[in-house]
Amino acid sequence: MTDNHDHDHQAPGPLDPYSLPVPDRVPQLPATFRPQRTRIAVLAVSTALIVTLVVVALILPDTGSTAWSVPERVAFAALGPAISAGLYLLARPKIVADERGLTIVNTARTQHLEWAQIVRVNLRPGDPWVLLDLDSGEVLPAMGIQASGGKAARKAAGELRALVDEHTRTERDD
Repeated sequence: MTDNHDHDHQAPGPLDPYSLPVPDRVPQLPATFRPQRTRIAVLAVSTALIVTLVVVALILPDTGSTAWSVPERVAFAALGPAISAGLYLLARPKIVADERGLTIVNTARTQHLEWAQIVRVNLRPGDPWVLLDLDSGEVLPAMGIQASGGKAARKAAGELRALVDEHTRTERDD
């Protein structure tokens, strides 16, 4: 009878979907993370919208049965900047890391966290942006790093995790 020890030599499992790239070095503070693709898209759409509405306002008829008055044209052209101001909310998110902790700027809310409040930085498959596990048990979305950024977003999330690990390390390393 021979012992079968094949179970001791198992093939490695799939890569951990929760792992993030580990940077060569921890980024220097202050560090700011923001979604570049979103900012570029918002700027492009806003510019196109403003230019289009101004051009249309200029070519609207000023005589005849469908005449547009000057105040109506100005109001029409003003829609571009008004809508762009709303779009700005999409370009606003960022994460700022400094010696005191993180400042999370999302579309409508800004929140400051001390380093000790942050338990873990996550960017799991299917997450739209970084999620921060807090010591209170809450999960805080941090839209400054968005999964739509691909490899750059995963790299940024890894850098943010390294910063959190560096600044929350205790003597017991728990």
